[in-house]
Amino acid sequence: MVHHRWHPLDDVFVWLTRIGTWGAVWLLLAVGLAVVWRRASLLIAVALADVAADSLAGALKAATQVERPPLRYVHPKALVSLPSGSSFPSGHTATSFACATVLSFFVPRAAPAFYLLALAIGFSRIYVGVHWPLDVLGGIVLGVAVGLAVTALLRRGAGRRLSARRPRRG
Repeated sequence: MVHHRWHPLDDVFVWLTRIGTWGAVWLLLAVGLAVVWRRASLLIAVALADVAADSLAGALKAATQVERPPLRYVHPKALVSLPSGSSFPSGHTATSFACATVLSFFVPRAAPAFYLLALAIGFSRIYVGVHWPLDVLGGIVLGVAVGLAVTALLRRGAGRRLSARRPRRG
């Protein structure tokens, strides 16, 4: 019988998986920034990206019905409880990249840190044994697409507000 031997990184990746659940870490970051900067739009945009990415990932999971690694292979055992539903794409990764993309719109200088955290959360899903690498790649693509769609809405809304304030010449 093959047993997973505990490694110090196990706790790190289990923690990353937990903070990525439902986009919790991203919503907390958004709340903090929204309060400090007094910009409710930041929190609304991150929440919209989170919900949209999670919903679309759920719909794709239902459509694709990809079996999770522990259901195909007995060993090694997953380090976290096995989520219900299929595997593709990774919802944790999709929400993380969607929220990282939106937060990067508001705080461009922090974009590398946001994307590094999103990537670490995505990788954690492979490490803890509940996703395939392609699931995470699919989550990245979906998440960035959702994030770009939300930021496009923000730009469009900002452009309308600016043009409404600017008097027209002539």
